[in-house]
Amino acid sequence: MIGLTIAGLDPSGGAGILTDIKTFSALGIHGTSVVTNLTAQNPDKVYGIKEVDTDFISLQFDSILDAYPIEYGKTGMLYSKEIIKLVSEKINENDLKIVIDPVMVASSGANLMNNDYSKYLKKYLIPNGVLVCPNIKEAETLSGIKINNLNDGIKAAEKIGKKTNVIITGGHLNGQSILYDGDIKVYTQELIKTNNTHGSGCTFSAAVCGYLIKNYDLRESIEKSNDYVYNSIKYGRYKTLNPLYELNNL
Repeated sequence: MIGLTIAGLDPSGGAGILTDIKTFSALGIHGTSVVTNLTAQNPDKVYGIKEVDTDFISLQFDSILDAYPIEYGKTGMLYSKEIIKLVSEKINENDLKIVIDPVMVASSGANLMNNDYSKYLKKYLIPNGVLVCPNIKEAETLSGIKINNLNDGIKAAEKIGKKTNVIITGGHLNGQSILYDGDIKVYTQELIKTNNTHGSGCTFSAAVCGYLIKNYDLRESIEKSNDYVYNSIKYGRYKTLNPLYELNNL
């Protein structure tokens, strides 16, 4: 079983491709990656961002897809419209099924997107995904709806969900996540009081991708990913989740 993450590098190991690969490994998935951006960051601060040249991103895709029979992947930080367009083209060319984490802002509050990012995300990438996983702030940007309560979240999910399945993750909505896959389903998860939350969106989207690879259906994959992320936060450390919590607690 093989998965692909298309995302940025966080050298602190708390988010991005490093966390995605940890998550894949924890689920028994061989993880491969296409690096879209290099960042200098830690859980508290983003020091800098360097885009990878689109020709080299394309070359990474070719090197992986020529060697491995990949069906499912996930996206994370893409940053610019040029990278979004290229990634969308590669997804279409290779019939990839993609879980989209529409990364816009780092846990530290730093901006992780360029001008017109959300516009191009909605135009090119989201229609090609099997699921998009925004947090509340990202869902507000994608839907144009201010989310103050559960009903607002449902309206936003239904609007985004006109293009693909969507789950608005619940870390900022009293532990309530809202799935729209043609019908609304609300998941409620206990919130853990901790600062070990850096990389939660990456871990969740990678876990959903991993469970889809393992042939669970979408709702089963989401339910299992909710539990997996809960435990990754519960056993987190160094201000980040711990996707390898089972290994570390042997």
